[in-house]
Amino acid sequence: MTARSLSFCCHINRQRTFKEKQIAHSKKHIAILGSTGSIGIQALEVISAHPEYFEVEVLTAGSNADLLIEQSKLFKPNTVVIKDSSQYQKVMDALDPMDIKVYTDGAVGDVVTMDSIDIVLTALVGYSGLLPTINAIKAGKNIALANKETLVVAGQLIMGLAEEKGVNIYPVDSEHSAIFQCLMGEWHNPIEKIVLTASGGPFRGQNREFLKFVTKSEALKHPNWDMGAKITIDSATLMNKGLEVIEATWLFGLRLDQIEVVVHPQSIIHSMVQFADGSIKAQMGLPDMKLPILFAMSYPNRIPTKFPRLDFANCAQLTFEKPDLKTFRNLALAFEASEKGGNMPCVLNAANEVAVSKFLHERIGFLEMSDVVETCLSKIPYIQTPCYQDYVETDKETRIKALEIIN
Repeated sequence: MTARSLSFCCHINRQRTFKEKQIAHSKKHIAILGSTGSIGIQALEVISAHPEYFEVEVLTAGSNADLLIEQSKLFKPNTVVIKDSSQYQKVMDALDPMDIKVYTDGAVGDVVTMDSIDIVLTALVGYSGLLPTINAIKAGKNIALANKETLVVAGQLIMGLAEEKGVNIYPVDSEHSAIFQCLMGEWHNPIEKIVLTASGGPFRGQNREFLKFVTKSEALKHPNWDMGAKITIDSATLMNKGLEVIEATWLFGLRLDQIEVVVHPQSIIHSMVQFADGSIKAQMGLPDMKLPILFAMSYPNRIPTKFPRLDFANCAQLTFEKPDLKTFRNLALAFEASEKGGNMPCVLNAANEVAVSKFLHERIGFLEMSDVVETCLSKIPYIQTPCYQDYVETDKETRIKALEIIN
């Protein structure tokens, strides 16, 4: 994104802030896409703790019908979507007596346009979040974005559309929420760089020989964060940080050379901004995703919570180190894909989604995930200025190629 685009987005933020302050005490009606996943579950915990501020309007799930039914009975949304059509009748039978509308399969992209929705929280995993987010933006809905892949795959398209429609995109990832919070009141000041922090995952400090033999269960043991399986594996390979780098270029209008990644094992500083005068602002807190979720849904207000507080007396040390790009190659591959631009970040994401799925099914080893991504980046034809259909075709072609490599 250019400097001009960043300036325009900041103008929108200031413009919307005044309007949102006027309705500070009105309930915001929330659509949660992916309510049965880790972010969706935590978002509902936030809403449950603050019913005077939020009301659930839409819930969607992939195939976890039992949890979707349980959530729906508790929060009584207007509409639910169960993507797995084989589960539709089960959900319909359970919720029809409560006068809750039930849809299936491709309805997620349609329900986000409902007039009653104020904010769409996109907590879907991977590429599946792209089309619903596009439709929600076209309908003028503000987005609380937990689906980083949307901007990785089609950042130029998404940010251009948000600018055109005057829609705000509030980041939910803890790192991007931290940057957003550090920039509040600083929109007129030039950024020298941002620093995205990474925990380092469960294998920080290990070499490639060790990583050859790690298991799925070992990779799923994140030291600090409670997340879904896919993002936990991405954290272990540092691909998650690579995706966040690409996301940050679009959210904050930055060049790649303005983004630094540091490993911060304690996960207390969530990210930092360094300004042109050398000053650095950091956002800190305990590693709890409910904080950025709440901030995205309540912006521009900070709602009092009973969440645990950071006790500096118990913080023995805060340490930082450079990431090992040779051992954890996915981060370097993400920088390369972003530098080339075009449809290459889309290739990166699609290849990684296939590779992670196969690792979770114990079809490939930990290090082989990077091999699959790197090969796809070299094999899929480059498109400098892709349109939406190009992204669709690139995603499809990359998944086929990734499966060929694995099989």
